Amino acid sequence: MLVYLVRRVLWAVFLCFVLTVVTYLIFFQIPADPARYLVQAQASPASDLSDQLEAARKELGVDKPIYVQYGRFLKRVIRLDLGTSYSRRITSGRRDERRVNNMLKEAAPVTISLFFGATIVYLLIALPLGTLGALHPGSLLDRLILIFVLLGISAHPLIVGFFLRQTFAYEWRILPYGGYCPLVGETSCGGPVDWAQHLVLPWVTFALLFAALYTRMTRAGVLEVLAEHWVRTARAKGAAEERVMRAHVLRNAMLPIVTMIGMDLGFGFASAIFVEQVFGLPGLGTMAITALRGSVGFDLPAITGVVLAVSFAIVMINLFVDLLYMWLDPRIRVI
Repeated sequence: MLVYLVRRVLWAVFLCFVLTVVTYLIFFQIPADPARYLVQAQASPASDLSDQLEAARKELGVDKPIYVQYGRFLKRVIRLDLGTSYSRRITSGRRDERRVNNMLKEAAPVTISLFFGATIVYLLIALPLGTLGALHPGSLLDRLILIFVLLGISAHPLIVGFFLRQTFAYEWRILPYGGYCPLVGETSCGGPVDWAQHLVLPWVTFALLFAALYTRMTRAGVLEVLAEHWVRTARAKGAAEERVMRAHVLRNAMLPIVTMIGMDLGFGFASAIFVEQVFGLPGLGTMAITALRGSVGFDLPAITGVVLAVSFAIVMINLFVDLLYMWLDPRIRVI
């Protein structure tokens, strides 16, 4: 068990290192000249522009060899210092800096709230529906569940979000149309009730696609486990059906589902971008979109911060999934 744990942790550390290399090469070496994102070419004569570009290159450190640049970048990442947003560097001749770390601290709780709540919603939908479909294959209930799966997979989050917002927020006025209220706050908008009310529609929008996918996966997993010899043996020994389902069927059927939860995080972040845009949530997806179309063009530190934060989160959650496997399947402890 200890060997397995050490191996998984070392593998996670190695993946984080590789992610820093790939991210740096993509965002800081592929662009021809990152300094041009800080300098407005149309605002100055050619001579002044050349001097400004040279000063910007020196400030960014891109005038150094690539190994020196990456070393500085890796050192900042290890210290959890992701730099300063380009959009607030030099505006109208005055310095107005905004740290990327602070931007992530403001945006991350919104996206985490969206992911956490939506995951609970789609698991609460998918696990019972998938299990019922597997217990009654070919029945009317199973066919209705299949229709739900097809609708959920076919519906785009943008369409679902606009429909829910128009119906429940604008037409019926029973839920807020958008925005975010912190879970802990002393303002007029804050606290568990306001937090949940503002996230109900985003949760449902986000969860619909994944509920459909995991319903189908749960049904297939339960059907496969029901045919195993140990399930037949447990029933032959007179074990109660509830115990058979809980201890033998669902626990083994959960293994591929737990795996997919970790693997779907990247796809989930792509869906979160659409959901945050529809409901005006100031999360990491909104931060990434703003960085891509900001006043300076392409806000490299901000978009790099989002990519690294999401990538590291995916690695850490997959590490947690690997450790959770040891509880779900004790055989892994001896690997």
